[in-house]
Amino acid sequence: MADFELVMPKMGESIAEATIIRWLKKEGEAVKTDESVLEIATDKVDSEVPTPQGGVISKILFKEGDVVPVGAAIAVISSETAAATSVPVPAAPVVTEVPKIEVAATQIVNEIKTAQQTVSNGNGAKFYSPLVLNIAREENVSMSELENIPGTGNEGRVTKRDILAYVDQRKSGVVSAPAVAAAPVATPEVKAPAPQPEVKAAAPAIAASSSKIALMPGDEIIEMDRMRKLIADHMVMSKHTSPHVTSFVEADVTNMVLWREKVKKNFEKREGEKITFTPLFIECVVKAIKDFPLINVSIDGQNIIKRKNINLGMAAALPSGNLIVPVIKNADTMNLVGLTKSVNDLGNRARNNKLTPDEISGGTFTLTNVGGFGNVMGTPIINQPQVAIMATGTIKKKPAVIETEYGDVIAIRHMMFLSLSYDHRVVDGSLGGSFLRRVGDYMEQWDINREY
Repeated sequence: MADFELVMPKMGESIAEATIIRWLKKEGEAVKTDESVLEIATDKVDSEVPTPQGGVISKILFKEGDVVPVGAAIAVISSETAAATSVPVPAAPVVTEVPKIEVAATQIVNEIKTAQQTVSNGNGAKFYSPLVLNIAREENVSMSELENIPGTGNEGRVTKRDILAYVDQRKSGVVSAPAVAAAPVATPEVKAPAPQPEVKAAAPAIAASSSKIALMPGDEIIEMDRMRKLIADHMVMSKHTSPHVTSFVEADVTNMVLWREKVKKNFEKREGEKITFTPLFIECVVKAIKDFPLINVSIDGQNIIKRKNINLGMAAALPSGNLIVPVIKNADTMNLVGLTKSVNDLGNRARNNKLTPDEISGGTFTLTNVGGFGNVMGTPIINQPQVAIMATGTIKKKPAVIETEYGDVIAIRHMMFLSLSYDHRVVDGSLGGSFLRRVGDYMEQWDINREY
């Protein structure tokens, strides 16, 4: 019998670890090739992990709830295949993947250090996973306490086990004295300035307001599910990271509405796909991004990363009420038919929880349709580490002034509001406003006689 190590798979360029939700197999159970062994969750999506080799699970290396780095062995599968073919398999990933993990982790820290609340402890930078930060917030563990927790993870990182052990010790009073003793190191210098007491008082006030809300008769307490917690953290982080500015324009999309109405039956018959307004909007956005490439960037410290690819994220509401953003990779290389098929495919699989981690990562610009809920406009929050997100409102018939060769006339037109939220650190009003106006221009100039 030869042993094969099942490792935590790579799940996108920005994902360095995953949480084990549930083991689908137990030790001693037989598994077939490509059969799912466990369910995992990242800060982006849940998925199942299949085994590339059949056999018997001889050992499970991590428990449910453990956070495991990408590339780490999570189970040992005994197989009857020849040792010559099976033994080198575990050795190669362990040796070759670890440097990739370190590189990926370094890129994450450098790219989204503000977003993930990287802090300095005097000896360098410490990275805390979203799971550790969630536990710290729930248990009211301050960042200064978090910095002093010794980490047992890779490169001294604080793991879930580390912070839970610290919380247990703090509740029992074991670490209360060190926590108090650590404060006086900075206290003689910090207490002197007047502004410092105000800063210290602000943080506890926020925590108190969220944990001491008075309940009234008939109130129901609903605990956030894991995805809702991650969304909440991501939204708050985005607001803390980027100074948001929002611009609005109103566009006359009458030609676009009439064209879609004219071609939708033949389009579905020929392509086997229903054409919605979303791929039409995406085509106009892509054209405008090509005109204003500095809207398709990210920020790394004091550097601006200008993205070569246009990977367009489209916000989609799930049946649970949560939000997910599948990404159309290289949207600028697709025609309208290709965009339509991508939009429909990603939308359908998003609603059925069938997206892969790679399909919700790597976005460079996001489009959200608040008009789908009957809203005329919205002020969306930027999807970090992007610098802009555009919202399309509902299309409504309205009287509008039309300029003709015979003079101005009032006519009923299909009108829609567009809004763009952008990061004012790198996108000024001139760029943001001009880009949004250009999107509106492309929509208004839609050729009513065009082919697909």
